Amino acid sequence: MGIILLIIIAVVVGFVILTYNRLISQIEAIRNNQKQIDIQLDRRFKVFESLINVVKKYMDYEKTTLKDVVSLRNQAQQAKSNGDEKGRIDAENQISKIASNLNLVFEQYPDLKANQNCLQLQEEIVSTENKLAYAKQSYNDSIEIYNANKKSFPANAIVSTFHSKIDFDFPYWQLSEQAVAEKESYTVKL
Repeated sequence: MGIILLIIIAVVVGFVILTYNRLISQIEAIRNNQKQIDIQLDRRFKVFESLINVVKKYMDYEKTTLKDVVSLRNQAQQAKSNGDEKGRIDAENQISKIASNLNLVFEQYPDLKANQNCLQLQEEIVSTENKLAYAKQSYNDSIEIYNANKKSFPANAIVSTFHSKIDFDFPYWQLSEQAVAEKESYTVKL
């Protein structure tokens, strides 16, 4: 009877350890995915700077764009430093909006559109935005997996026991309600 009790205790302890370690691993995956977003945001900022330097010789528009991007980037960095993920997400989403508007500028300035450096940098922006979208999706996916695991039984009992070490509320990377409403009301006009 004593051996059976020891086996049951060992199985329970083993399960607790495995579940705890799995949740810790998922937390670290979320943090890593968050860092991947940071890498892509930094890359995007550097590409924008390069593009704006090329654009400077063609138009005055870049002054406003550069100021806006730098201001928004500073807001995002400040929010990140303060641990304000919502503020950071809002600022980065505004930078994405500026990126989509740059294509309109290229259409308005044929000389700029034909410039090889601009074309290369424009392609780099598209590539960076795609990588950034993938990093955001991966980040949100890892949060979803973590949340599902920590809420499932019997893992939720382990989470309540080790609450301060493995129970986090990570914010999803998402558009603001206003941006969602704008996208929902968008119609293609030919």
